[in-house]
Amino acid sequence: MNNQLVFSDYLIFVLYLVLVGSYGYWIYHKRKSKEHDSKGFFLAEGSLTWWAIGASLIASNISAEQFIGMSGNGFFVGVAVSAYEWIAALSLIIIAIWFIPIYLKNKIYTMPQFLKTRYNETVAMIMAILWLFIYIFVNLTSILYLGAVAISGLLPEGTNIDYLHIVMIALAVFSIFITLGGMKVIGFTDVIQVTVLILGGLATSYMALDKVSGGHGAIEGFTTLLKQAPEHFHMIFKKPTVNSPQIEIDKYLLLPGILMYAAGQWIVNLNYWGCNQYITQRALGADLNTARTGLLFAALLKLIMPLIVMLPGIAAYVLMKQGHLPSMEHANMDHAYSAVLGFLPAGLKGLSIAALTAAIVASLAGKINSISTIYTLDIYKKYINKDASEQKTVWMGRAVALVALIVAIMFTWKDVLGISSAGGFTYIQKYTGFISPGVFAMFLLGMFWKRTTGAAAVVGVVSGVGFCLFFNEYAPAVFGNNTWFYTAYNTGTVHNGKEVFEIPFLIAMGLSFFFTVLIMVIMSLAGPKINAKAFMLDKTMFKLSPKIISLIVVILLLLTALYVKFW
Repeated sequence: MNNQLVFSDYLIFVLYLVLVGSYGYWIYHKRKSKEHDSKGFFLAEGSLTWWAIGASLIASNISAEQFIGMSGNGFFVGVAVSAYEWIAALSLIIIAIWFIPIYLKNKIYTMPQFLKTRYNETVAMIMAILWLFIYIFVNLTSILYLGAVAISGLLPEGTNIDYLHIVMIALAVFSIFITLGGMKVIGFTDVIQVTVLILGGLATSYMALDKVSGGHGAIEGFTTLLKQAPEHFHMIFKKPTVNSPQIEIDKYLLLPGILMYAAGQWIVNLNYWGCNQYITQRALGADLNTARTGLLFAALLKLIMPLIVMLPGIAAYVLMKQGHLPSMEHANMDHAYSAVLGFLPAGLKGLSIAALTAAIVASLAGKINSISTIYTLDIYKKYINKDASEQKTVWMGRAVALVALIVAIMFTWKDVLGISSAGGFTYIQKYTGFISPGVFAMFLLGMFWKRTTGAAAVVGVVSGVGFCLFFNEYAPAVFGNNTWFYTAYNTGTVHNGKEVFEIPFLIAMGLSFFFTVLIMVIMSLAGPKINAKAFMLDKTMFKLSPKIISLIVVILLLLTALYVKFW
């Protein structure tokens, strides 16, 4: 196992850069006559095909936090972490059937625009500012940091070169090059990015399984995983008791058994895929059938993502048991993916670095474009320069994209926000997860209950954060050790011989969502009676074509088979 790169590695990586850059420039040159059209710049003027939408969704979603973080979770808990990917597939079906038609019917281009149309300008402005803050200081910084750490860890050791910061700058420059061409360039270059991502990821998984089997192939390697790590192939963890080993408690805190399917996993996925500018923007410029097909294509791709982002982690665990890797505690699980890459032969290391780069650059470009879109269309055009020309609007979008990336680099450079100390994947889950229950409740009730008021929406966002904070940090002191609540949710964690009340984050998120919805319903019923019926989904938009129905059936059958296999 070594990190030495040879000529073929550098060649493959350079070819990837040239291919993506050249294709992006060609797409940009084709639409140059329309480059001053703001709809074309921000939404690709409705020209993205279903396969471009689906590929772009996956390319934007899969980044270093999946490759590094989810492989690390695979090392620690195994196949159970695939719930994030497989519930996402179900969520995409729900988004395709019910959410996207509402956005398209009301000609929604940004999520704050949805909130203004459904509620009022106050709600839209609050969320626009909140989303910009989260996207820049949580998402951009973590993607840059994790990406730079992941790639710099694959480069040759024993030099005095500061790879981390060089890689960080290189990722930023390449992503801004893609971003400045607008959503059409991002969407179509993402087709190449996701192809490289999948090929490189599958190659890594294949070689890891081959190594596990002692050179007898991937199928034999997977069989070996099942034999030597059977505890890593269960989707559901039982609730631990006070006498359970600490490692079982830690696994349950991360993925709390069947209870996480009651609300937490759904809130994470439905909020991310259906109420997130970064994701929905790909489909907002398309017609309904194209958007739905693209979302379902993404759902199919999500089914195979665990092969790429989770399986290498289990392979690293077995390789460690076999003595091929040094012993690693689960506190160091984020090193699992890079450890597996050390076994790759010449050439494949270059492909793996290209796959990581593709995942990171696609996520950066998509996030930057969303920041640019929200600021330009929901703040600049609404409150700063209402009469700005199309040309000036587009250039403002480009300027904002550049500034956002510079700010993210400044904060990431010195790790001001403590990303490395928290762990990048934990950092993202912690800070985005605190707003998810309130935001999702605001969207869900706004779409499907005509009585929901703007005041209830504002209170819902604030109370959602408050409830998450309460259930994660303060519930033990409030509820004590003798209540039903404690008995139902305590994990049995023991510190210094004393039992400690601790609620798994996904369960805390579900509880927060429940109480947030309850407050919003009470406020709406007590407030002025409104009727947003015209905004709601009508029966004609609910009709599904035979192709759409067939895709949904295929996805559901595959998901059923996977859960039956690993239950």
